This record gives sequence, structure tokens and C-alpha cells, in this order.
Amino acid sequence: MRSRGPLLTRTVAIGLAALLMLVVIVVALPAVLELRAGPEYPPVTRMASPGPPIAAEAFPYRIRPGEVAAPLDADRRAEAHPRTLEIYRGLRAYPGAPPRIPHGLTTEEFRLNLCNSCHARGGFVPRFGTYAPLTPHPEYADCLQCHAPDAMSVGLGIPVITPDVVCGQCHVDPDEPPPSLVSLDWAPRSWPELDQRAMPGSPPMIPHELQLRENCLACHGGPSAVQEIRTTHPERVDCRSCHVPVTPEDEVFTRPLDGRTGENP
Repeated sequence: MRSRGPLLTRTVAIGLAALLMLVVIVVALPAVLELRAGPEYPPVTRMASPGPPIAAEAFPYRIRPGEVAAPLDADRRAEAHPRTLEIYRGLRAYPGAPPRIPHGLTTEEFRLNLCNSCHARGGFVPRFGTYAPLTPHPEYADCLQCHAPDAMSVGLGIPVITPDVVCGQCHVDPDEPPPSLVSLDWAPRSWPELDQRAMPGSPPMIPHELQLRENCLACHGGPSAVQEIRTTHPERVDCRSCHVPVTPEDEVFTRPLDGRTGENP
């Protein structure tokens, strides 16, 4: 008959080892939990959510390759009339003004406001031998409310920037202005300086306001863009991650208010 002595001794040893491990776990567990929890910090008052994305940040994403008639990285046709800063500025009475329409309108186009039939998607227009500029705000369909047509002009010519041309964009007869305007010494503000940079080599700043011009690629991308300001990288649509507006020197940064306390954090 076998002796049970060695088997009993092994069982007791295993039991004692398990009991010892349990004691170690019970003693060390609070210290381990405290170590994982990290140091105690004072409670932090969280700021309220800023809400939906800023519209001006999201607008460049509106243009997709399938939504434009000419790819944003396409080369201009050799025979296409280029858009230049001289043309761009000559169509506006002052910086930021809506451009006048530099071509004639058919009766149907004038009556039905068919501007977006060309300007929503752009592309080459054989009628004028150039590319139709993309509108940055196709949701506004009543175009003639802001853009004055020039029914006497057909085709896109380089305008002459003279006082009579500038005044004639608002006044019907620039050759014989009303007497009350003859003595006025009015001059529009100067055009913003291009290629402003915070430091050499940094991305250029945005020198204009963004109201109704939030869609950067509508003006800076594609073969219809003004030559001097056409972007070399239209595939990077998050424009304002690098290009920031030129802010006035007296503008003060203010933190958003806390949603619960109504105070600045």
C-alpha cells in the first residue's frame, strides 16, 4: 500500500502558495489601482461645443471633379481668352463689389436668369471664346439683383480702367453725370496687396473678405481662374489650414463663452 505522505505534503504546499499569492494581491491591489489612476487634478470646466463646422471652412469642399465642366488642374486652351487681374478689377466699381456682366444677354437669359447654366459648372464657352468663371455662391439664383448686365457689349474685352468706366458701372450716362456729382472728389479704396506673408516662405494670406467668397476654388482653381492668382495645388481643398485672412491690427481675440457659466474660461 502506497504512502500518502508526499502527496499530502505537495497539496499543502500548493495551498500555502495560493494563499500567499492571494494575500499579496489583496495587499498590493490598492497601490496598483492608485498608480493607474494617476495623480489627482482639480476638476476642469469644459467649454461648450462650438456647434456645427464653420461655413467658411467647409465651402471649398463643395467643388468635386464631377461637378465642374473643366477639371481644376486642366490647362487652358491656347485660343481661350485669359482672365487677368486687369480684367478682374476693371469689371468692379471698387474692391469687393459684384462684377458687372461683361457680355450681352439674350432675352431668355435676361428674363429667366440663366446665369448658372454656365457659371455653376464653368467650362469653355465657344460663344465668347473663353472659360466661364465659376460662381462661389450658386445657391443665389437671382444673379441680376447684384450683377449689372451690359447689353451693349458682346464678348469679353479688356476694359479700360478710367473714371468714366468706373462711374458708368452704376450711373447710366457717365458722359453727362448729374450736376451734384461733378464736384465730388470720390475715389474708391485701393485694391488689397497680393502675396502678403507672415514671414518669408510662409503661405500667402487671404487679402479680402470671405462673405459670398468662401469657396476658394471657385476663383482660384481651374482654367477660368485669374492667371495671377490661380492655385498650383487645387487638390488640397482645406485652403484655410494654411492660408489665413489678413486681420486688422486692432482686432482682439476673444475666447468663446462657456455654455454653462456664460463666462470666459
